[in-house]
Amino acid sequence: MFSSVAPLARLNPFHAPQLQLLQDGVRKRPDPAEPPSPRRSLAAAAVAEEDYSCAYGSGRFFLLCGFGGIISCGTTHTALVPLDLVKCRIQVDPQKYKSIFNGFSVTVKEDGFRGLAKGWAPTFFGYSMQGLCKFGFYEVFKVLYGNLLGEENAYLWRTSLYLAASASAEFFADIALAPMEAAKVRIQTQPGYANTLRQAAPKMFAEEGVWAFYKGVVPLWMRQIPYTMMKFACFERTVEALYKYVVPKPRSECSKPEQLVVTFIAGYIAGVFCAIVSHPADSVVSVLNKEKGSSASQVLVRLGFKGVWKGLFARIIMIGTLTALQWFIYDSVKVYFRLPRPPPPEMPESLKKKLAVTE
Repeated sequence: MFSSVAPLARLNPFHAPQLQLLQDGVRKRPDPAEPPSPRRSLAAAAVAEEDYSCAYGSGRFFLLCGFGGIISCGTTHTALVPLDLVKCRIQVDPQKYKSIFNGFSVTVKEDGFRGLAKGWAPTFFGYSMQGLCKFGFYEVFKVLYGNLLGEENAYLWRTSLYLAASASAEFFADIALAPMEAAKVRIQTQPGYANTLRQAAPKMFAEEGVWAFYKGVVPLWMRQIPYTMMKFACFERTVEALYKYVVPKPRSECSKPEQLVVTFIAGYIAGVFCAIVSHPADSVVSVLNKEKGSSASQVLVRLGFKGVWKGLFARIIMIGTLTALQWFIYDSVKVYFRLPRPPPPEMPESLKKKLAVTE
């Protein structure tokens, strides 16, 4: 009856090492006399005795997760505007801005220290809206897809679940981000075009209409969807691995500050991979929003393989720090509002029994 379950667990390309029910070197069979352990699903597992402010998966839960996304993305991206400005300038004019340090030096010499803050307003508003959709919708889609799969399949295919939920969330997040991202790149990479969002937005609309704000949305999807898929899936699995192999005690026994340290470390590791997988598309977006009349494919051909990797080191530093801080702030918001924070998923008891029967 259950003959297909064990092969499914082994063949799943994203599966975690199977839980071996061993005790003293002997495979343990379920004991009918032994009371069953409480079941914990991927989505709703939580420490029962904690006093939460709302139920997992409730409307209030999703709204506060979205609010956490606003704080985590809006503040961190704005704080890193100087580094982002130099990174964009390296991508669109590598002859003038040869490296991170040279880029900072040239920018300060030409515009003063105030010039390093160019583009802060569209960055703040754009990434606040993106954070609202990214984190809020991720929690929504994770619950939705998890319920569709069922408890056992949601565990077996949990990495696929994280990838699908994060990709779905980022699709909508980028639509919210695109107008402000276009304005930001114009301000940062076209000297004399505009110094503020209030100057850039009307000018862009007068020149190209609404298309000026959304012509970069497709390459933005190309950059942000792989980035976000890596950001969430890598983070979730890294947290799971850290508690399993590195942290010397279960998560339930860790204090809130200790749990947040694990969150920060996992976030930084995820951020490094995020920067690498999304950098080519980021280079295309930067050049595309600077130029009029160019398409993403034209920019990609002109840049070539070597050109799309310009500014990668700066982006690894920026995205690694950014992602770690975002996850730390997001998790801190959950702690502050006493939201349910499910521990790393465990194999459901029903699946343990099925695997024991088939083996």
